[in-house]
Amino acid sequence: MTTETETEPNDLRNLIEGARVVLWDFDGPVCRLFAGHSAERVARDLVEWLEGQGLHGLLAESERESLDPHAVLRAVDRRHPGSDLVAELEQRLTQEELKAAASARPTPYADPLVRTWTAVGARLAITTNNSPQVVKEYLASRRLLECFAPHVYGRTQELRHLKPHPHCVHRALNATGAAPSTALMIGDTPSDYQAARAAGVPFLGYARNERKNKVLRDAGAETIVDSLEPVLKLVRESGQA
Repeated sequence: MTTETETEPNDLRNLIEGARVVLWDFDGPVCRLFAGHSAERVARDLVEWLEGQGLHGLLAESERESLDPHAVLRAVDRRHPGSDLVAELEQRLTQEELKAAASARPTPYADPLVRTWTAVGARLAITTNNSPQVVKEYLASRRLLECFAPHVYGRTQELRHLKPHPHCVHRALNATGAAPSTALMIGDTPSDYQAARAAGVPFLGYARNERKNKVLRDAGAETIVDSLEPVLKLVRESGQA
């Protein structure tokens, strides 16, 4: 695994020292939302529900085989934007995310990093494709909601605004009054990177394994860590400076 300590220590330090507002993707950098409640199973359940409604032909074969529930949701919205069908599907996904939140696994070092970054004066926001209701419930369970509130920007009924669209990033920047160059986005998927890039926000990739690292690098991300521990260390150092 390529980490900042091997190739990019100054890049990571510069990202952290320049960040006045930190925008966090939720599922990945903050926690593994589906650690105990499979996202692949959720995607299959959504596809099966559509087929049970007589809508087998609505999805292409590649979409039916998708392991990403958001991909299924986006596919239906492209064909029937703003419909009752999309609203029902989105609500079903929200209920599955709520179930998943109960067994979500905190990302190592995320909790202390959130608290430390808040303590040294940074403002934090969540910018995610997950339901904001789910995010708030999880953060409250970890006693972290006060570190982010009211800046939780998640999925809305306008599904065309899901990342890689930068809508949630722009919402966070506008609400915090931050210039893009003074913010930092932490994400673990190409769509996170693409949304940050579209908004002009510096990006820090989090990749918990080699596969995620390669996908992020192939998308164009340059600074990637496989652990939040070095980030926590640098934030602590910045608070002592």
